[in-house]
Amino acid sequence: MLRRTLTFGVTALAISLGLAACGGGLNDTAGEATGTYSLNVSASFPAMQHLAQQTHMVVRVTNTGTRTLPDVAVTITNPKHGAAAQAFGTLLAASQPGQPVLAGRSRPVWIIDQDPGQCAYSCKQGGPGGAATAFSDTWALGKLAPGKTATFDWTVTAVQPGSYTIAYSAAAALSPYVLTHGTLSGTVDVTIASAPRQSYVNNAGQVVYTN
Repeated sequence: MLRRTLTFGVTALAISLGLAACGGGLNDTAGEATGTYSLNVSASFPAMQHLAQQTHMVVRVTNTGTRTLPDVAVTITNPKHGAAAQAFGTLLAASQPGQPVLAGRSRPVWIIDQDPGQCAYSCKQGGPGGAATAFSDTWALGKLAPGKTATFDWTVTAVQPGSYTIAYSAAAALSPYVLTHGTLSGTVDVTIASAPRQSYVNNAGQVVYTN
């Protein structure tokens, strides 16, 4: 488990954005008072996984300061490719001269089965969870009181074998920041085996995995 602690300031934002996306919208953080916020962040994700295995990526953000966080948010990226690759994804190699040009190079390493946040009607019909935002790699869970912890839980299924690094970063709100100490980010390294886990049902009716 990785832990990072950060204190940072949030500046006021007064920009009107006409941005919308299916399943979520950009949270309005205009008019936030400038302040200092202190967070403690931890993340967990199984280091060894198998193809087609469903697991959970969990990021916990604790408000260790004395002020309520405006809209606690977490961003998931591939540190090698940044925002160019989708969350929990990677990029294919660029097309060589003379080869067809790809419309999009981003490909999933894990498929998101369920996003963080309350799973209401849209989520149950295959849409995103209640924490979805207009940013495809960022989720937000609203205000967070001092001493409270917000848990971001993604249910994912591995679809691409190999070794990967997942980067996560947390913020007090969906608005610009002024960092005062260190960085609010961490990484987890994961290896996905090319073969699915083998399983059988024992005499007690329990599912047992052999690898």
